[in-house]
Amino acid sequence: MKRLLTAAAVVVTVLSPLAASAETGLKGLFQREQSSLNKVSSTRLQAMLTGERPTKKKKAKQLPFTFSRAWVDAQPEPQGGDNWRCLSEALYFEARGETVKGQFAVAEVIMNRVKSARFPDSVCGVIRQGTGKRYQCQFTYTCDGHAEVISEPQAFERVSKVARAVMDGVTEDLTGGATHYHTTAVKPRWANVYKKTAQIGVHIFYRHNYRTASTE
Repeated sequence: MKRLLTAAAVVVTVLSPLAASAETGLKGLFQREQSSLNKVSSTRLQAMLTGERPTKKKKAKQLPFTFSRAWVDAQPEPQGGDNWRCLSEALYFEARGETVKGQFAVAEVIMNRVKSARFPDSVCGVIRQGTGKRYQCQFTYTCDGHAEVISEPQAFERVSKVARAVMDGVTEDLTGGATHYHTTAVKPRWANVYKKTAQIGVHIFYRHNYRTASTE
């Protein structure tokens, strides 16, 4: 019995370092496995656990520019400051029933005024010029006495995208430098004085008869 106990003690003495070494090796293995798993994306890890193959995310297709609702609707949600908001509201109240090209043209007129020395030098300034005297402002909706209520959010979203595109310079000159316009339903007196430059949709566009580098 004494010999048996002695032999067992020898075996334990021999195996203890081996066990400790094995434990250290397993710990290191687990650490390496954990490190490797940490580098795997959640999508890939989910696929490994379920057996599914990960699918690649498709990039949003960028449509080539056209004067179409499809192009406008495909644009990201626009953002901007006061001038962008003013231009969006002007397009909503002045041209939301127009074609997309017509909306771009109306926005272009406003931007042409901003560039002209004859008008205020900001979008909001141009749009609000003359407001305060009923029916004596540049854009009737700002001085007709009616509350400016946006009741068609989808239409406003579209024109706000048009406003953003125009301010970003997406299009080239549509109206021949026009600074004035009116609908085909009316004919103001100044229409006989200014030069007609284009007709797009239900709007006719005009500019002053003379243009100089210092004023336009």
